[in-house]
Amino acid sequence: MEQKYIVLRARRLLVPEAGSLGMRGISPAAPMASFGADAHTMSLTVESLTKADHDDARRDPSVMAVASPMPLTLIEPKKVQKVSAAAAGAPATWGVEAVGATTSSFDGSGVKVAVLDTGIDPNHSAFSGVNLTRKNFTTESDDDLHGHGTHCAGTIFGRDVNGLRIGVARGVNDAIIGKVLGQGGGTSEQLVNAILWSVDQGANVISMSLGIDFPGFVDQLVGSGFKVAPATSIALEQYRANVNLFSRVADLLVARSAMGNASLIVAASGNESRRPQYEIAVAPPAAGTGIVAVGALAEKSGGHKVARFSNTQCNISAPGVDVISAKLGGGLVSMNGTSMATPHVAGVAALWAQKQLDGGGGILSDVLAGQLLATADRSSLAPGSERDDVGEGMVQAP
Repeated sequence: MEQKYIVLRARRLLVPEAGSLGMRGISPAAPMASFGADAHTMSLTVESLTKADHDDARRDPSVMAVASPMPLTLIEPKKVQKVSAAAAGAPATWGVEAVGATTSSFDGSGVKVAVLDTGIDPNHSAFSGVNLTRKNFTTESDDDLHGHGTHCAGTIFGRDVNGLRIGVARGVNDAIIGKVLGQGGGTSEQLVNAILWSVDQGANVISMSLGIDFPGFVDQLVGSGFKVAPATSIALEQYRANVNLFSRVADLLVARSAMGNASLIVAASGNESRRPQYEIAVAPPAAGTGIVAVGALAEKSGGHKVARFSNTQCNISAPGVDVISAKLGGGLVSMNGTSMATPHVAGVAALWAQKQLDGGGGILSDVLAGQLLATADRSSLAPGSERDDVGEGMVQAP
């Protein structure tokens, strides 16, 4: 019997150098994997494979990963609310100020940022003058029908709205918008295709506030005739395969950046925790090695505190509670979630990328990741903040 699989190939991949590790377990200055010069040549196909074909593909040295397409879902905001008059009257959102963007001499000029989400409202005033390169990977309207992608894009590069600064990197003039989530969600196949497309479009930073829907995949298998126990086992196997898929994509993007064009992936860690009752580990694709996993912080008088919903084992943190940004159809709206923290990190990454460009060289993703992690601030955090919950600390602009 044949089944559909995502097959990721590279022309040549060398064994990582001794001591070279991925993002999850490294110090901020540690090197990332080093690959052969031909590793930047990637191809992605979806193939119907028999068990024998699948086993052959896994043994093929040119095949980096084989995984079943799994459903994707939004990392839904935990709260959506109107913007208070006091917040709307401030010069900048608390998040933009907390990451140091208001005092940075960089604005993201010359850097291309990709947002892979629910799309964007192209007519919102926050995106006036921005060159939007868009591609729809879903079967519905090209525009954002949810508001999630519009809100995230506004935090990264949005222009001021009614005098309020909402964008961390408001000098970004070229944005790449991949609509990978529709009303019914999406798939990991669509997401990987969107990542490779955005890289081909020249994206230096890729922001993703979404996650693999493990329960949804189990339900699909049960619906196709499997009992719950084997369905869960099969789903777990493909969950691991998809984590490996995203890890290999990130590894190959590091290799490509040796050509001077970084493509760093920043992703939300997830909102499944319920502190203090329990904590859930970072979910894929953010769980992939080489992907910067982002946790959410709340603004508190005693220091920034990890949000009660934020998943643990993240790499870095950013404002994710009461985040004001662009609202679908115009105006502003406040949302909570690691989805809201992620674009803060993506925006700061754009500022660091601009600094690399201004230094006269290209942008290197391992250097960019190292700059984000090494300069994160722990002094503003609430006492007792644990590293697994906040990563290296609050992301900071150069």
